[in-house]
Amino acid sequence: MGQSHDGKLMSQFSERDFRDAMGQFCTGVVIVTGRDEQGAPCGFSAQSFVSVSLSPPLVAVCPANSSLSWPRIRATGRFGVNILAADQQDLCVRFARSGADKFRGQQWSASALDPPRLDRVLGFVACRLEAEHAAGDHRVVIGRVLDFHMRPGDRLPLLFFRGRYGAFGPAPDAA
Repeated sequence: MGQSHDGKLMSQFSERDFRDAMGQFCTGVVIVTGRDEQGAPCGFSAQSFVSVSLSPPLVAVCPANSSLSWPRIRATGRFGVNILAADQQDLCVRFARSGADKFRGQQWSASALDPPRLDRVLGFVACRLEAEHAAGDHRVVIGRVLDFHMRPGDRLPLLFFRGRYGAFGPAPDAA
């Protein structure tokens, strides 16, 4: 990266270079779930999930423009964010695929209108769609948190770093 004669930054990098650079940042992994207008469950894997505001309680997820599941979920105005544990990589991979019956054989719970909460996840955040913004090849979706449930225990989160899944161990004892 260099500077032009007027002091503005100039960048000369490829999409792959940018992806590799962003891969240096470790993220958690979630599955966004909802129901389509007929009440059928749908969902997709995401690593772009963040708390945006405490008051009001807001979170953001970033589905790809190519997502087939997000438009179905968007139509109902409600979605859930399932926070995955380190032992749920297979579940993440299943929900990353397009066109498959992602819920086949997967245990989940919800009332008739609520987004599906997948069994054994570390946490679940139920949201109402607050806003959506175009952002390149993705959307930035803001959800107002209506409810949440965190599972107590010592299971570790599923993480994504440098194109691979993993986890980190418990913190070492302070000496």
